[in-house]
Amino acid sequence: MTDAITISNANKRFGRRTVLSDVSLTVPTGVVFALLGENGAGKSTLIRGLLGFHQFNSGQVRVCGLDPVKQPLELRRTVGYVSDAPGLYDWMTVAAAGWYASGFYPEGFLQRYDTLATEFQLPPDVKIRNLSKGMRAKVALSLAMAFDPQLLILDEPTSGLDPLVRRSFLESMIDRAAAGQTVFLSSHQIHEVERVADWVAILHAGQLQVVAPLEELKSEVTILTFSLRDPLLAMPEELDQMQVLHRSEQGRTVRMMVRAIDASLLNALHQHANLFDIKTIRPNLEELYLGFTQPLSQSLREPTEIDHEDQSEVA
Repeated sequence: MTDAITISNANKRFGRRTVLSDVSLTVPTGVVFALLGENGAGKSTLIRGLLGFHQFNSGQVRVCGLDPVKQPLELRRTVGYVSDAPGLYDWMTVAAAGWYASGFYPEGFLQRYDTLATEFQLPPDVKIRNLSKGMRAKVALSLAMAFDPQLLILDEPTSGLDPLVRRSFLESMIDRAAAGQTVFLSSHQIHEVERVADWVAILHAGQLQVVAPLEELKSEVTILTFSLRDPLLAMPEELDQMQVLHRSEQGRTVRMMVRAIDASLLNALHQHANLFDIKTIRPNLEELYLGFTQPLSQSLREPTEIDHEDQSEVA
């Protein structure tokens, strides 16, 4: 079976500014794949390249086996897309938007659009210009899903939706993946993404930090915490042998995010006289995101303070 998306060594520059650098990833068919990254990381630039809206300066891209630049019409018949600011004809009513779009798709589109619009509680006779941002997002989602695309690409799809609709929509993406379709979404709602994503890619400053199944990543990365009896003594040498993603210290308590922790090293820490209250914790997606995007240059002797509300908006 052909992978839904394959990107190999893709680079994108705008003038002298490099937005994407040597990006490579594969999105399997039949999964919910989440792309995370801070504002300006290059998420939308990557998505627009997948859709053929611009061409990468170098690298190879295939979407459902198609070349986005050379086969744009075939791509439009295969891929549904919703941007964070969907372009809709404001003078059309909700019903007219579906009728107009149905002319570009096979029979059955309009019936599915009407069904989706009803589920989203969209008023058919109201003009799009008079809809709220959330209602406009629902129109765009209905249009993108009405032709039952092989691949659904969503760039901040739930922006403006109320919490209940947002949750219901994201959970419906699980059903699409279970039916063999693929969902590729970019979102800053990290907690919500965690409930639905099978795979995760983290993009930071135009470079991919990690691409992996979410459960595999959670199993591979560990949060290690311990307290020091005497903070003036040197740290255990075993810590230098660990692959540390992020670390911080609050008073005598040290918190480290480490990758592929070795059981023998962990056992050695338990034997160290200056350490006590040693714990290992399975990270959630938000903690993984911070571990792969925050610099490791922070000193173990400098406390790190992270505002929780800022964390939920970083992508």
